[in-house]
Amino acid sequence: MVSMISEGVKVSVETFYQQDYSNPLQSEFMFAYRITIENHNAFPVKLHSRHWHIFDSDGSNREVEGEGVVGMQPVISPGEEYQYVSGCNLHTEMGRMHGAYLMENLHSKELFDVNIPAFEMVTPFKYN
Repeated sequence: MVSMISEGVKVSVETFYQQDYSNPLQSEFMFAYRITIENHNAFPVKLHSRHWHIFDSDGSNREVEGEGVVGMQPVISPGEEYQYVSGCNLHTEMGRMHGAYLMENLHSKELFDVNIPAFEMVTPFKYN
């Protein structure tokens, strides 16, 4: 698990290889990731959008942007956390992701970016 705190918000990421949804013979490798977002601020925050940078070990890069996460724009109160699971497909056995969330301080209405730490996605058989 990797974690990072920025702007008073801690983001932790755990990854899982999804063997049942992968097809290595067709260069399809599916990974799931669980993200926990903890609000360490004295004010509630709302997650508006996400921006991902996805790097595949074949040298390809892509960016994904969109509103919310898994169809939600959660409000996280001080001292609370929000957790969700999503996924990413790669063309190779390993890759990396990082990004940012656009959040809003619900007291001041200011928008700010919260960094998502870089995390690796590696098939278990690649470790051997």
